[in-house]
Amino acid sequence: MLAKVGVRFFVLSSRLTPLRPALGNLCRQQFPQMETVANAFWLQQTRGYAKGKDRKKEKGGKGKPVKVEINELQLRELINLDGLNAQMEKSVLQMKEDFIKNLSLRSTSGAIDTLRIKVDGAEHELQELAQISRKNPKTIIVNMIAFPQTIPDVLRAIEKSGMNLNPQQEGTTLFIPIPKVTKEHREHLSKNAKVLFIKYRDAIRDIQNSEIRKLKKQTDIGKDDVFAAQTQVTAIADKYIAEADKLLASKQKELLGDA
Repeated sequence: MLAKVGVRFFVLSSRLTPLRPALGNLCRQQFPQMETVANAFWLQQTRGYAKGKDRKKEKGGKGKPVKVEINELQLRELINLDGLNAQMEKSVLQMKEDFIKNLSLRSTSGAIDTLRIKVDGAEHELQELAQISRKNPKTIIVNMIAFPQTIPDVLRAIEKSGMNLNPQQEGTTLFIPIPKVTKEHREHLSKNAKVLFIKYRDAIRDIQNSEIRKLKKQTDIGKDDVFAAQTQVTAIADKYIAEADKLLASKQKELLGDA
């Protein structure tokens, strides 16, 4: 009982900073064997307080973001890490390809040729469905006589391509005027680049969330291991999104004429 009182008294004296020297000396004289224990207790409390402050900083968004170390060896035991990386990398590469094909300052028949058209759940390049040619340097002609039923799908794909094109339909033929390179055209393409970025960013998040749901369904993994793996999967997704964000910034700089 006396020992417990000594510990409490020493801890109290340690926390009362202005009085700590005097009270600490008194406690040492009365309960010398309790000094080490009480100091350890005080240090633990201080560390806990410091960690609490760090957590508040993280929640408030202040300071540098916490870097998550990726333990590949441990992660491979829980998930298909190579498959996860491959899926996320594919999204970034696909975005980069779409930037090159669909967001040039001067639309070309080559970009139109390889435009992907979704028909009945399957994807085809436009050149597989139509004959593409140039009437003059300012107009692209798309002859859809072979597959006229796909014209609505083609028009939808052109609209969503981000190339800022407005095709005119005459029967089974589409006439696509190539827009002039104006400030408004540049800004429109820049906005479309952001739309494409959001599309592929969300695709990466979907891959991340799907993997996390699989982790949580595994009953043979402890909660701590699941949380650690979940944090690392999120960090991997963040890495690919950051890479895509850099590509977006570079593309917008190019389109707006700041390169």
